[in-house]
Amino acid sequence: MSEDLHLRAINLLQEIIRIPSFSGEEAAVCQLIRTYLEDHGVAVNQKGNNLYAFNKSYESGKPTILLNSHHDTVKPNKGYIRDPFQPDIIDGKLYGLGSNDAGGALVSLIHAFLHFYEKVDMGFNLVLAATAEEETSGVGGIESILDSIGPVACGIVGEPTLLDMAIAEKGLLVVDATARGRSGHAAREEGENSLYKALDDIRWLREYEFPKTSEWLGPVKMQATMIGAGTQHNVVPDTCNFTIDIRVTDQYTHEEIMATLKANMKSELHPRSMRLRASAIDQNHPLVQAGAKVGCRLYGSPTTSDMALIPYPTVKLGPGNSARSHTADEYIWVEEIRKGIERYINVLLKFV
Repeated sequence: MSEDLHLRAINLLQEIIRIPSFSGEEAAVCQLIRTYLEDHGVAVNQKGNNLYAFNKSYESGKPTILLNSHHDTVKPNKGYIRDPFQPDIIDGKLYGLGSNDAGGALVSLIHAFLHFYEKVDMGFNLVLAATAEEETSGVGGIESILDSIGPVACGIVGEPTLLDMAIAEKGLLVVDATARGRSGHAAREEGENSLYKALDDIRWLREYEFPKTSEWLGPVKMQATMIGAGTQHNVVPDTCNFTIDIRVTDQYTHEEIMATLKANMKSELHPRSMRLRASAIDQNHPLVQAGAKVGCRLYGSPTTSDMALIPYPTVKLGPGNSARSHTADEYIWVEEIRKGIERYINVLLKFV
């Protein structure tokens, strides 16, 4: 890998950081990346705020590998001391909102793609996708371009993984629950307290363990994360609403999880979405084997990414550290980006 490739990746990331790119508001940064790719001779396709491009010698008979990462960010939290849109490099750290999640992975994937773009006689095709709305799992993100990309054999999702390879990822199921009671005067002990009914269900949530455990993701985890009831201190509440956060493994479908909850809880249950599924790729898949050959540690990821929305085998891999994501004064080490480009290139070179 050339030094020039690394320097160009750093410069591009700095330009990306300067442009606010909150989920659903990515038009400006999308245009920046499109112009950058076109300036490097790449034919770029766009749908919404999503970009995708194929390698120059694309051949329909070869398997296609997707290289995907996102260019949207969360909003900066109140703990920021630095300007979140000022991409300073200090003592080897590149600061800025989205630098670690997932700007480092995005620019590393872009420059790995550029490394292969004009090569001929490869055993595979590449399609690069720089996508929107990942942070909010929006329908205008990666899902919206899957049909346009065409058949894909497997993919790499660029996220901060310390350059290790996640071969499984937990899905997310958020459930809104409503416990129903009957209002009455608290002093006369009238009514039927919906808050107590909700607490019974929450106690079950806390104690229940799903019997099947995933090799890579462990057990399904459930947490009650929000609750609200009552209008004033002397009225027994007739309604109590609470929210359940469920991290689903590859051992269960969302439908199976919902069936278990409905069989054991008295509250009304309404899933917000059934889209964010758990995913796993076979340990013997050529992409996983390529990662192992170049030194990737294999693991299961507890966090959710666009892997949940991609319907073919994928791994999650990239520079940066997930623990820095969404933190104040976010940063990525400049050297991590160099190693990220190298890791992507070497994985693809080992792919058979």
